[in-house]
Parts: sequence; C-alpha cells; structure tokens
Amino acid sequence: MEALIALIIGVLTASGVYLALRARTFPVVIGLTLLSYAVNLFLFVTGRLTVGLPPVISDQAAGYADPLPQALVLTAIVISFGMTAFIIMLSLKARAELGTDQVDGRLDGDVAPDEHGAGRGGERG
Repeated sequence: MEALIALIIGVLTASGVYLALRARTFPVVIGLTLLSYAVNLFLFVTGRLTVGLPPVISDQAAGYADPLPQALVLTAIVISFGMTAFIIMLSLKARAELGTDQVDGRLDGDVAPDEHGAGRGGERG
C-alpha cells in the first residue's frame, strides 16, 4: 500500500510540475492544484493513520491517533483554495489587460528575440 501511495504522490507531483511550466494560464492553475493535492496527500500519509484509536492519549487506550496531520491538511486545503482563487483572478485580469492567456504576455504570432535582439529571420527588432 505504501508503494501505491508513493506512486500516486509522485504522479501528482510530476503532473503538477509539468502543467505549472506550461505557457498558458489554465494549465498553470491546474498544475498548482495538482501540486497542492500531492502535498495534502503527503501530509495526510505522514501521520501513520490508525483505525479505531482515540485522538487523545488515555490510560485505557492501547495507542492514539496523531491529530497533527489532519490539522495540517485542513490548513493546507484552506491555503490552496485561497491560492487557487487568487491565481484564477490574476489570470483573468491578465487576460483582460493583455488580450492573451500566455503566461509571458506575448500574442500567439509574436516571435521571441534571441540574446542578440534579433528574431528568427535575423532582423533587428
């Protein structure tokens, strides 16, 4: 089971990083969301979840469940929701201001100048 959870966390992280490095804003938002899911799952798994044990130490119980990972995951969920709302509003504002959803603000037909200031055809821009 640990290998499956580790594989899921790895796939979520790899997918999130891949999408966060895309040139459009919507994949960036989805990538950051996948990264936050991976972090939440990682935090939740680190608590060594137990079944049927109380969250508070007592003399009658054989052990206890650690409440810290659940608290961290709840906090991370709230933070990721706020971050996602902020990123969406930021991308909508950039789309309205620039007229494109490219992360760098260039239009689809624009050619990026190289390090010498020339485009693909060698002309100076």
